[in-house]
Amino acid sequence: MERYYGFDLGDAESAVTFLNKNAQTEPEVVPVREAGSFITAYARLRTGELLIGEAACYAPDAVERQLRFKSRFLTDPTVSQDIKSFAGGVLGELYMSGGLVKGEDTCFYIGCPAGWDKAQRERYREIFEAAGYPPVRIVSESRAALISACQSRHFQVGYDILSRPVLVVDMGSSTTDFAHVSSGREVELQTAGEVRLGGGIMDELLLDLAVEAAPDRDREALRNLFRESPPWRSYCEFAARRLKEKYFADEDYWKERACLQTVNIPVGTTGWLGRTKTKMLRLQLRMDAETAEKLLDSPAQQLGGRSFHEVFADSLRQIRDRLEKQESLPELLFLTGGVSKMPALRAWCRETFPDAVVITGAEPEFSVSRGLAYSGRIDEEVRAFREEVRELVESSIVERIVEEHVEDLFHRTVDTLVEPILRNAAIPVFDRWRSGEIRRLSDIDGEMEREIEAWLHSEEAADLLVKPVTAWLRPVAYRLEEHTMPICVRHNVPYRALSLTSYLSLAEIDVQVNARDVFAVEELTWMVNTIISILVGLLCGGSGIALISSGFSGIIAGAMITLLVLFLGREKMESAFMHADIPGVMRKLVPHGYFESRLEKISGEVKKTCFEKLEKEKSDEVARRMIAEISGQIEDCLMRMAEVVEIPLGK
Repeated sequence: MERYYGFDLGDAESAVTFLNKNAQTEPEVVPVREAGSFITAYARLRTGELLIGEAACYAPDAVERQLRFKSRFLTDPTVSQDIKSFAGGVLGELYMSGGLVKGEDTCFYIGCPAGWDKAQRERYREIFEAAGYPPVRIVSESRAALISACQSRHFQVGYDILSRPVLVVDMGSSTTDFAHVSSGREVELQTAGEVRLGGGIMDELLLDLAVEAAPDRDREALRNLFRESPPWRSYCEFAARRLKEKYFADEDYWKERACLQTVNIPVGTTGWLGRTKTKMLRLQLRMDAETAEKLLDSPAQQLGGRSFHEVFADSLRQIRDRLEKQESLPELLFLTGGVSKMPALRAWCRETFPDAVVITGAEPEFSVSRGLAYSGRIDEEVRAFREEVRELVESSIVERIVEEHVEDLFHRTVDTLVEPILRNAAIPVFDRWRSGEIRRLSDIDGEMEREIEAWLHSEEAADLLVKPVTAWLRPVAYRLEEHTMPICVRHNVPYRALSLTSYLSLAEIDVQVNARDVFAVEELTWMVNTIISILVGLLCGGSGIALISSGFSGIIAGAMITLLVLFLGREKMESAFMHADIPGVMRKLVPHGYFESRLEKISGEVKKTCFEKLEKEKSDEVARRMIAEISGQIEDCLMRMAEVVEIPLGK
């Protein structure tokens, strides 16, 4: 894509920006009907012409007129057609003004509330597709606002901000979105009871105050007009919004000056002989300290009799309680939206989150649309970043690094497993032989194999492997970072995004190499067989004499063996003894404690012998399977880590 467009379609106002692929400047605002921020309204005239923006609000010959429809998207199916008509009108204006060129390699990034789910976002995207837009992608408005802050030179937001919790407060005209962003991932936050809180409520209150203050001769006429013509009421609310924002942008300035705006409304009246005359109704809007206090602290019907201040502060407290339980209180609050410059709003945020830095943009009305345009370039960076990660995964680099360290993994594993195997497999087999459950010594090796294999599949064995495998993974991770860090640097992605070392040490990270699974039990066949053969040799060597040749039982065994050698010869004696069903009384003479102490003595010899066999007899095929298995898990982890990279902060 050569150009990315950000379209912030709001319930009251909308804005469009664009960003060239290689531009070093911030996204530029594209005027629509000569307005950078324009009213979200459309009107269809008798001639079939479609008007959008301010002109649509008062066109006298309109046969269809709609305003403030986006807020009903989730509840009113007919709104999809309104959005399509308005979006189509905006697209037409962009083509007519030259702000968009047909056939240009472009993509539109369009904002939506953070709370919309995947299905709702897809339905929204399809509306723009049906309206004839170039490729469209839907992005959370709160994410776009944060991106705008991160990319803007107006803020000194550090590269590590994505490793810290951020609360984005996006206050629109009809709703307020709260989104928690941590490690580059966004989680929508809803307050209990979820109220519809937006700056438009103050606009309505300001308009109602202006109507009440109008002269008697105009007051009733204004009320009738607003009842009969919702578009005119919406237009006057828009004027009230502009005046409100103008006042709150610099309250100190307006303390000594009058902050006023007069709206002239032409209305038709019937005169003598049925002639229609045009009369001009004048509505004067006023903002001062007393009015500001009423807007913030007066009970509002739209808020169930509560004030704007009460509802907003209560929402902040609920969010703080939730984040406090998660031990993830924000270090930064980013405010966006038309009323984000209100000093009172920032003061309420500081009261609830005293340790957080509270910031807002220089032009909050364009922060979302600019962030949407930035999203296009960022998505392109992320796509290229993930492609390089894929190329790394598909190369032989990971396999070579694992191969360099696989011998160390075998040694760590043998060192960790031998003594627990003796304790959890060999002793139970001995106890079963001693109790008579295993009748012959010749059956011990098969039973030992089954016991060891069963124990290696247990949770206990898997948990034991976590520590040595994690320790083994660290040098592998360091070697791998020699290849992943340059990829991150090239694409302005924090290097820890692909750091296995970081993921091994942070338990809260979802995507990580699972040390319990790295050493697949299926690949331990050689090791199991080796340990069994060593154990059987050391415990049952000498035709089983080693198992019972101690203490008083050793005297009996010695006498029995001498007699058997005399009558049968040595080879036949060994076979007979291994297959003999030794009497239970004689088995009981072999002390349990003796067997345990013998295991302690031979554990070192088992390890030593196992290491020697590792060097001489280990199958190359087993090693290859191990390398492939472990490399595959690491590669899968890298790809999953790359997938969660959402908001790189590179300039």
